[in-house]
Amino acid sequence: MKVEQLYTGCLAEAAYYIESKGEAVIIDPLRETSPYLDLAKQDGAKIKYILETHFHADFVSGHLDLAKETGGTIVYGPTAKPNFEAHVATDGEILKVGDVTIKVLHTPGHTMESTTYLLRDESGKDYAIFTGDTLFLGDVGRPDLAVKSDLSREDLAGFLFDSLREKIMPLADEVIVYPGHGAGSACGKKMSSDTSGLLGDQKKLNYALRADMTKEEFVKEVTDGLVEPPQYFPKNAVMNKMGYESIENVLEQGLKPLSVRAFKAAWEESDALVIDTRNREDFPQGYIPGSMFVGLDGSFATWVGTLITDLQKPILYIAEPGKEEEVVTRLARVGYDNPIGFLDGGVEAWSDAGETVETIENIEVDAFAELYQEVDVVDVRKASEFDSQHLVDAENVPLDFIFRHFSSLDTDKKYYLYCASGYRSLIAASLLKANGFDKVVNIIGGFKAISEKGLPLTQFTEQSTEL
Repeated sequence: MKVEQLYTGCLAEAAYYIESKGEAVIIDPLRETSPYLDLAKQDGAKIKYILETHFHADFVSGHLDLAKETGGTIVYGPTAKPNFEAHVATDGEILKVGDVTIKVLHTPGHTMESTTYLLRDESGKDYAIFTGDTLFLGDVGRPDLAVKSDLSREDLAGFLFDSLREKIMPLADEVIVYPGHGAGSACGKKMSSDTSGLLGDQKKLNYALRADMTKEEFVKEVTDGLVEPPQYFPKNAVMNKMGYESIENVLEQGLKPLSVRAFKAAWEESDALVIDTRNREDFPQGYIPGSMFVGLDGSFATWVGTLITDLQKPILYIAEPGKEEEVVTRLARVGYDNPIGFLDGGVEAWSDAGETVETIENIEVDAFAELYQEVDVVDVRKASEFDSQHLVDAENVPLDFIFRHFSSLDTDKKYYLYCASGYRSLIAASLLKANGFDKVVNIIGGFKAISEKGLPLTQFTEQSTEL
């Protein structure tokens, strides 16, 4: 028996590959199929099942393409109603894979179809659980992401309480927990940075698994502090349930190199959005006016999904040479299936053609320290980060909801922006400049540099982690 976790840091998402005696299972695959096909090929195995723990909201799964390419059966837990051919398993059903078995445990709560898969080894002993978004290390799934549910988040939290205590907590302490996400995912609040662990440790350390916890206490703690999820979540969940275009078609369309003239024409004719995906050092030194920075060196897919409301919006992009396929793939992972090409030669070609290039002013923290008391400072971190501690007199304009704050900002003022390290503040700076705020300055190193410099901060307070 082989168990392999395929962890994708950009989405803090874990997919799984299980193989025994030439048969393989994939659990919660990402959109691209090649990693799973490669593993099966290496083992000389046939992919028999593609198991989905639920209709994911934070990414588009690769189940349809993978099933088409391998002939594997897509499996969902009880109550799921996918709009395509799939096996909807019954609670307690046993799936045989080589010399091992997988037991279907219906664990509603995160969503009503949420299911945990219990892997038993060759001897029939419980070995591991693949919990999806039902149980994380240090946390449990948020109960407010179900697709078109008539149930309240409190109702779903109640189901989750029962699922954990009836299906998961009775299992042996030595059973390994393989969750669907780790720290950084918006599907929970207090997730550990670890990506696997023992169930016995979770029984001791996870606040939601306290043995003496009442259902009322559980519901209150699980729902407390939840904020609005990223806008793309319900749209991705619908795609996962209803179906989507093959990623091969998306790649074919999105990997078209365009000359400066063709790029400009496509921009105008399709009313496209231009995303600059280069690193945070290169972008501010010269970029195409009106473009939006979202660097591949950060949480690219999550921020695209948070900030771009139309999944079908035509997208043109600038990428570092050789990174074009990664850009299109990461867009497709969160449902943006309409990239229409990239600028061949990048910003250098744009400049060489005589087109205007814009810059964003950066400032080192040493220079900022000499003038911060006399300028307008904007903290673009999440509200929970800001409330925990921030530079005295800074204004909080979370990047998550920046468009809602434009009306409260003054286009005549000069704003100095910071986040935790400088990635989000550069995204914010590009958006502000594209919307008429010409005087923006990005503070290099962000809050980390500000705090290390010893500038006056508000008193630290413990806050729960938000999205």
